[in-house]
Amino acid sequence: MKKAATRRLLAPVAGRVLALADVQDPVFATATMGPGFAIQPTDGRVVAPVSGRVTVVATTKHAVGLVTASGLEVLVHMGIDTVELNGAPFVCHVQVGDTVQAGEVLAEMDLAALQRAQKLATVIVVVTNGQTVLDDLIVAATDQMVTAKTAVATAVLAVTPVPGAQAVTSTAAALDVELESEFESESESRSESKSKPTSTSKYAHLATSIVTNVGGPGNVNSVIHCITRLRFYLKDEHRAQDAVIANLDGVIDVAKAGGQYQVVIGPAVNEVFDAVMAQLGPAFADTTAGTPTATATQAAGAPTETDAPTGWLPRLRHGMSQVIGVMTAAMIPVIGILAGSGILKGILAALTGFHVLTVTSGTYMVLNAVADATFYFLPVVLGFTAAKKLGSDPIVLAIVGAILIYPSLMTAAGHATTAQITFFGVPTHLMSYAASVFPMIVAAWLGVSVERGLKRVISLYLRSVFVPILEALILSVIVLVVIGPLITMISKGLASGILAIYNFSPALSGLVIGGLYQTMVIFGLHWGIIPIVINDIATNGHSYLNAILSITMVAQGGAVLAVFLKSKNKPLKEISLAAAISAFCGVTEPALYGVNLKYKRVFVVASIASGLGGLLTGLLHVNNYALSGSLIGFPAFITPGVGIGANFYGYLISHYGTLLIATTLVYLFGFSDKMLPATSATAK
Repeated sequence: MKKAATRRLLAPVAGRVLALADVQDPVFATATMGPGFAIQPTDGRVVAPVSGRVTVVATTKHAVGLVTASGLEVLVHMGIDTVELNGAPFVCHVQVGDTVQAGEVLAEMDLAALQRAQKLATVIVVVTNGQTVLDDLIVAATDQMVTAKTAVATAVLAVTPVPGAQAVTSTAAALDVELESEFESESESRSESKSKPTSTSKYAHLATSIVTNVGGPGNVNSVIHCITRLRFYLKDEHRAQDAVIANLDGVIDVAKAGGQYQVVIGPAVNEVFDAVMAQLGPAFADTTAGTPTATATQAAGAPTETDAPTGWLPRLRHGMSQVIGVMTAAMIPVIGILAGSGILKGILAALTGFHVLTVTSGTYMVLNAVADATFYFLPVVLGFTAAKKLGSDPIVLAIVGAILIYPSLMTAAGHATTAQITFFGVPTHLMSYAASVFPMIVAAWLGVSVERGLKRVISLYLRSVFVPILEALILSVIVLVVIGPLITMISKGLASGILAIYNFSPALSGLVIGGLYQTMVIFGLHWGIIPIVINDIATNGHSYLNAILSITMVAQGGAVLAVFLKSKNKPLKEISLAAAISAFCGVTEPALYGVNLKYKRVFVVASIASGLGGLLTGLLHVNNYALSGSLIGFPAFITPGVGIGANFYGYLISHYGTLLIATTLVYLFGFSDKMLPATSATAK
C-alpha cells in the first residue's frame, strides 16, 4: 500500500503568484514540462523553492534544475524567452553539484534589463517528473502577493522516498549540458498523441521532417534553441507548413514571435536540435543565443513585407518606429555610462567656468578623457550593440565605427580646406562622426546583406580572412561616400533655413529650433548648426542660437524628470533620474534613448515644451557667451564686462520656465505607468 507524503515548495521570489495556466508560454501553461506555479516578480533575488542538489545550470543562466531527496526534479525558469538574452540579465550563485537548502539564493535577475529587452520576468517553478512521482500539486496562494521563501504549494508524493529515486536522476546530473537533456527521462509523461521520439533515428527523422516543412535548408537563416523550442530565423515564414509541423510525432505546437519561427518540442529539444544541426551544418547555428548572424529585420523584430501596414503614411510611421526602436535598443547598453559621463562633463564645465580648473591642467585632461571617451568612441560601441540587435557581425561593425573616427579622417573633417576629398575619383565631404548614432545604425542594417552577399561569392576556405575586411571596407565607404555627404547636405540646408528664420524673427526661430533640434540630433542633422554657433562665438563673442539649443537640453531633462516623479517603477525611476541630471549637465543622449524615445509621447510632449521654451528665449533675446549650456552652463550666460544682469535673468526665466513647462506637461499628459509593459508596471 502506498504511503502518502508531502513536500512544501517555497516562493522562489517575491511577487504575485500565478496559476501555471496563466503563464504566457504554451509549454509551461499546458503543463507539458510538468505541474507547478509561477510568480510575477517584484524583486530580482531568486531562491531555492526546495532543498536539494543542483543538477543543471543553463548555459544562458536563465534556469536552474534541482533534485530533492524525495526524487522530485524541480525546474526554476527565470523569464519568458530569456534564452535570447544569452545570460546578460542573470547572475547565478550556484553550480552543478552544489547542495542547497530551501530559501538559499540561487540567482539574481536584473528586472530593469529584462524590461528594456521587452521580456516577461515571470519566474516559473515546475516539477518536471511530476506526472510520475506526484499524486497532486496543490497551489494555495494563486493571485496573492507573497514574499520569497513563503510556502505556496504542496507536493503530494505518490510513493514514499526510496533510494532508487536518486539513481533515476544521477545520469541526468552528470550531463553537464543544456537543461533540456536533464529531463529527457520525463518524455513519456507527455500527452498520448504527442509522444517524444525515443531513438537517434527518430530524432533524425523528426529533424528531417521539420527542416523540410519549414521550407528546406534554403529557407533557413539560422537556428537556436531554448529549453523547449527550436527557434528558426526563416527567410520567408509563409513557406513553412504550420499544420504539418504541428502534427508531427514529437512536436507539441508551432508559435511565431519576435521574428522567430518556433517549433515547440519539449524536453527532447536538445536532441532534436542536434539532429537538425547535423543536417543543416554548423554554419546555421547561432552561437550567440539570440542574435542571428544571417537575418537583420527578423532578428530585430521588424515586419516582413506581408506584415507591413498598407498606405504610405502608416508605412512611414511604422518605419520610423522601427528605426527609433533599433536605435534605442542599440543605445540601451551604454545609457548608464553615458549618463555618468554627462554628469562628469557638467561638473568639469562648472569647474572651468569658475576657474577652479584650467583646460590645460593635467587634472582636467584626465577627467575630460574619462568624461568624453564614451561620446568620442560612441560609433565603435554602437557598431557592436547595433550589430547584435540587427544580426550583423558585431566585431566588423565596431571596426567600421573605428574607421569613421580614425584620427586622420577626423582631423581632415575639422578643416574646410581638407574636408573635401575624393575616393577613387568620387567627390566626398568628410564630417565628424564622433558621438553620432544614425550612420552606425544604417551600417549595421546594411551589414547583414553585405555579409550574406560576400559569403555567396567567397569560398568557404577564404571567408574567415576576406569577408570581415571586405565587409568593413564596403560599409565604411557607403557611410563616408553616401550617408555622410547626404547628412551634410540636408543639415546645411536646414541650417540655412534656420538662420533665415532667425534673421526674420528670433522668437519664431526659437519656436522652430526648440521644437526640432533634438529630432535633428537623433539623425545627425544638427551638425549643420554647430558651425554657425562656433562661428558666432568666435567672431562676435556670443551666440543667440546656442541659447536656444541650450533650452532643448533642459526640456528633455524636464521630461525625463517628470517620468521619475510620476512612475512607480523602480528601475525606470533610477534611469530617469540619472538621465535628467545628465541632461541638465548638457548631455541628452541618456534621456533621449533611455526613456523619452522609448515612450514616444514623452519625446513629443518634450519637443512641444522645448519649442515653447525656445519661443520664450527668442522673445527675451537671451544670449550665450561660451560653448556651454543647459542648467550646469549658467556661467556662459553672464555677460562679460557686465556681470549678472538682464541677460542672466533672461536665462533664469527661459531655462527654468522651460523646465517647469516640460515637467508639468509630461507629468500631466506625456507619461503614465500604463505605457509600461504589464510585467514591469508593478515593479516597485
